[in-house]
Amino acid sequence: MKTRNIFLGLIAGAFMLTSCGMGGQKKSEEKSESETTKTATVEEALNALTEEEKAEGWRLLFNGENFEGWRGYNKEAVPGAWSIEDNAIKINGSGEGEAGAEDGGDIIYDEKFRNFELKFDWKVSKGGNSGVFYLAREFDDLPIYRSAPEYQILDNENHLDAQLGKEGNRQSASLYDLIPAKPQNSKPWGEWNTGSIIVYKGTVVHKQNGEVVLEYHLWTPEWEEMIANSKFKGWTEMINAGGEERMGYIGLQDHGDDVWFRNIKLKVME
Repeated sequence: MKTRNIFLGLIAGAFMLTSCGMGGQKKSEEKSESETTKTATVEEALNALTEEEKAEGWRLLFNGENFEGWRGYNKEAVPGAWSIEDNAIKINGSGEGEAGAEDGGDIIYDEKFRNFELKFDWKVSKGGNSGVFYLAREFDDLPIYRSAPEYQILDNENHLDAQLGKEGNRQSASLYDLIPAKPQNSKPWGEWNTGSIIVYKGTVVHKQNGEVVLEYHLWTPEWEEMIANSKFKGWTEMINAGGEERMGYIGLQDHGDDVWFRNIKLKVME
């Protein structure tokens, strides 16, 4: 009897192990299927608004497929150096510095904005440099950066600009050459970062990867003093960013390097 009971116990144990193994395999398969679905959902969500964003009044500035709404600065069309790649706007760098290629140049969204929040994703190639301009105005004989503050886009580890300027004010998410982004929380080249710019009645906030990294105030004595102590000294177009209307274009910079932008969304704030 004792031997028989041991034998039956071994059979029962083997059955339980087999059942557990099948259950574990089933759970693993379910988890894998869930992860696949989650990944697909994330991919489908690129350059799209969530129901919550729609309810809050957000709009897309890039549809993920073409350059609808965009054109070159002081041009009627988007320069040939720009393309759509993997659901992102890409500047195909010339390797010759800022707007070095004949078919290059900065691009703008063809609508002016005053008070707004702008969100976007960005990534750079190794040593990449670019920027996001706001409150830009068009002047026939002046580049976009003469009139527009710039949210710096940079590979901090490999681009020389990260070591120049003052206290890191040329690193990613900084107000270029004016205010450093702190904390400096950018991801390495080749990885996607999130950026955000809020402009509201002169108050400006930069965010990077979910954190507020700087705040400043336009059209104040402090703003004028900051410009006077920078490489932009004497640039009245920059001092009067947005002009009399206090509004301007959103722009993406061609600085001669490969850079990608996606999920570009804007909400008007009144």
